[in-house]
Amino acid sequence: MDKHSYNISLKWNEGRKGIMESPELPTKIEVATPPEFDKGVPGIWSPEHLYTASVLSCFMTTFLAIAEYSKLDFKGFDCDAEGILDKAEGKFLMTEVHLKARLLLDDESKKERAERILKKSEAACLITNSIKTKVHLDSEILIKA
Repeated sequence: MDKHSYNISLKWNEGRKGIMESPELPTKIEVATPPEFDKGVPGIWSPEHLYTASVLSCFMTTFLAIAEYSKLDFKGFDCDAEGILDKAEGKFLMTEVHLKARLLLDDESKKERAERILKKSEAACLITNSIKTKVHLDSEILIKA
């Protein structure tokens, strides 16, 4: 694969808030300091939310690609993520991201292969491989009755 670039711009609008956009995307995102920090703003996407979302969305897109390539037929997929901000080495860091994936299959015989594909997806996620944050995957595979 060739080298790619992704362009983002950010314009401060007031207080601890700004508007982020990309010439490649139709939607603007309002971002702010999270409410846990001084003068933080509740109810608006923060860098910490976006960081966690980046890990989560990369895991999903990696899973979808590997599942398709592996010809794994599944009926549903969803995943939650929790990003942990903590103080380490004297500074604030995103120290962990916990992923909780749920995969719905229509056949019990696919379960073992599906578990391998989920683990392979977490290991192959380019965002996870680009950060020092520890990512934990907990998966649940359900069989459609």
